Order: sequence, then structure tokens, then C-alpha cells
Amino acid sequence: MKILLHTCCGPCTIYPLKVLRDAGDEVMGFFYRHNIHPYTECLRRQETLEKFATAQKLRVVIQDGYDMEGFIRNVAFREKERCRYCYHDRLRAAALIARKGKFDAFTSTLLYSRFQKHDMIQAVGESIAKETGVPFLYKDFRDGWREGIEVSKERGMYRQPYCGCIYSEKDRYYRDTQASATP
Repeated sequence: MKILLHTCCGPCTIYPLKVLRDAGDEVMGFFYRHNIHPYTECLRRQETLEKFATAQKLRVVIQDGYDMEGFIRNVAFREKERCRYCYHDRLRAAALIARKGKFDAFTSTLLYSRFQKHDMIQAVGESIAKETGVPFLYKDFRDGWREGIEVSKERGMYRQPYCGCIYSEKDRYYRDTQASATP
């Protein structure tokens, strides 16, 4: 099959790319940028992905622009639902590219992470598939979690410490010292 693989970053692409290629699929990547904050983090992830893609002879479409404001506008006051919005926006963008490029299906490296909400990703992907007419390929890539980490470390790849949005960065680094202080 001809598969469009939404790629969130280089390290998370390692195992899904291997699995898809081992199955005989022709794979092309798609890097979505609007959800990754700050911009320097976006560029660092993009650069890492591009180096990996070059080494693997993986063609990758890089999303144009950087609509951070649009992303924030769409999740503001709905922060608890931000992942659903983010999954939808990224997978819809991938599906539209897949439809334009006459791909047989689209999938995502999000399905590699143990930290992502697989049921939600699958539901969103299948909904978008109905809307766009491009099948969503659900594959649970989590069994290759350790392998992907080891390969990324061997290659000296930048490995990001949070999902990507400004909210996930806060969740990763902010510690409410007032709430944790004992009286």
C-alpha cells in the first residue's frame, strides 16, 4: 500500500517506518508544525526528522507556516480537550494530503507512544477517514517502544521531553511550589 505517515518527530518515526516498510508498504512522511511550541522546539524536531528521513530515504512533506495563534485559539478555554483537537487537526491535515496524493491510507507515529491516547486517536482517525474518503490505518506500534528509543540514542537524535504543545510543556516542567509547600 501507499501510506502517508503523519510524523510527530524523528525518534517516533523509527519503529513505525520499519514496520510499514517491512510489510512492503511505500511510505511518505508528513510533519505537522502548528501544535509544537516554542518555535525553536518545532525547528529542532523538524531538523532531527529531516536528517533521519534523509538517511532512510523517506520523502517528507513539511507543513507550511507556523500557526501557533490558531492552535492556541482553538484550545483556549477547552484545555482538557486539547489532545482531541490536536489529534483531529493533525490527522485531518494528513488525510487531506493523502487524498490529494492518492494514498491508500494514512496513519500516525502518535500510535508509537505509550503516552498518547490510542483509543481517542483511533476514533478521531476513523472519523476523519469517513469524512475524507481515505482509510485510517490503525496499528499499535507500542511494542517497538524500547527499540525506537535505543535506535534514536545510538543515532544521537534529539529526543524531545514533552508532547509538543505549550500545555504539555507546562505539564512536564512546571511544579506548583505553593500547592506542594507544607504549612
